[in-house]
Amino acid sequence: MKPIELKTPPEQTQTITRVIFNILKEHGPLTIADTWEHVKGVGLKGLTSKRHMKIVMRWMRERQKLRQICNHVGPHKQFLYTTWFTKPDIKQQPGTDAS
Repeated sequence: MKPIELKTPPEQTQTITRVIFNILKEHGPLTIADTWEHVKGVGLKGLTSKRHMKIVMRWMRERQKLRQICNHVGPHKQFLYTTWFTKPDIKQQPGTDAS
């Protein structure tokens, strides 16, 4: 896959990435849906849609500003996004043994 080139102006890109980074740093690890709910709560004007946010987050992952972790619980997978500086505090579903 070729690298992503964002079409937003650099100032707007910087604002969007800073807000997403701060949300994940404060509340993370989060799924895409949870991140979108927090972004809507902040009222960020630069993001036009959830799809746009996913593209920006993929761009941030390419530049190693974010990392993606996979939470396996039985046959289910959950992909979570976090910063490189937060400990992955992944909550296990009740009834599963972590050892």
